[in-house]
Amino acid sequence: MPGTDPLLLDEISLLLVWTAVAIYVLAFIAYAIDLARRSDLALKAKDEVVARELVTAGGGGVISAGTGSSASVASKPRYLWARLGTVLTALGFVFHLVATVLRGIAAERVPWSNMYEFALTGLLLIVAVYLAVLTRYDLRFLGSLMTGLAVLLLGGATLAFHVEVVPLADPLKSVWLVVHVFVASLATALFALAFGLSVVQLIQTRRERKLAEAPADAEPKRSFLRTVPNADALESLAYRFAIVGFIFWTFTLIAGSIWANDAWGRFWGFDTKEVWTFVIWVLYAGYIHARATRGWRGTRSAWLSIIGFTAVLFNFTIVNVFFKGLHAYSGLTT
Repeated sequence: MPGTDPLLLDEISLLLVWTAVAIYVLAFIAYAIDLARRSDLALKAKDEVVARELVTAGGGGVISAGTGSSASVASKPRYLWARLGTVLTALGFVFHLVATVLRGIAAERVPWSNMYEFALTGLLLIVAVYLAVLTRYDLRFLGSLMTGLAVLLLGGATLAFHVEVVPLADPLKSVWLVVHVFVASLATALFALAFGLSVVQLIQTRRERKLAEAPADAEPKRSFLRTVPNADALESLAYRFAIVGFIFWTFTLIAGSIWANDAWGRFWGFDTKEVWTFVIWVLYAGYIHARATRGWRGTRSAWLSIIGFTAVLFNFTIVNVFFKGLHAYSGLTT
């Protein structure tokens, strides 16, 4: 956009970011209402099926294949609030995407050279991966967690880390800025999804344990977890996302070493950021290895996944802000 004021574009981008945050808040509320209503909807659908079967049996008829099919369809609850939450998340994503693109146009480069821009792009990819996965798996029960994460991190990063557009530092003037940081952001998005599944897995495991210990005739408590896959299924899905994320993180580590050699003349220098990137790699490598070969499943597996993502957030926030090193490109004044 020749002749366009970068400051004006950045102001418009910032306005769109806050619009996206507001829409994500609405999506969070819709998803939260969905979770509150899920148990009742599931019980209502179950009662309708039971009533239909009693009426059919009382009439002496035989349920045909067509009737059985319709009963099956009718028994599946329609989570309208979850659909609304997904629509709002997609709308927020559009504003978020335009804001990120405008920031890049204003800077005349890829928009991920400082902490604000990395948060902007990283959270965009988290929402994008979540929406993309919804086309294959119904993970709308994670909607509150994912949109809540987007609201807290995007809003917090905008308040704490936003800086005006500035020229790139010399070490960042490399094609590896495009590749290395984008792949790291994509890995973070996959780790975030695995984290969300692991959190729900822990809650579901606790519920399943209580149900197993309860008397056979005990009245089950109403909970949205009735409509969520069992703990084993959640763990398996989290493991898949973590493996893909680990592959991308491995590439991030290798690409970072190559870039470091180009910029500073060495592949590894025990810089704080380099060390924490390796620590995260070790945590996820340990998680994958322990689950695959040592039988570390259930709650231990979930906690490893949660600890790994906590280390990712620590690396982005605490390490970038409070630790000095060659990777001090936050853009924040100290």
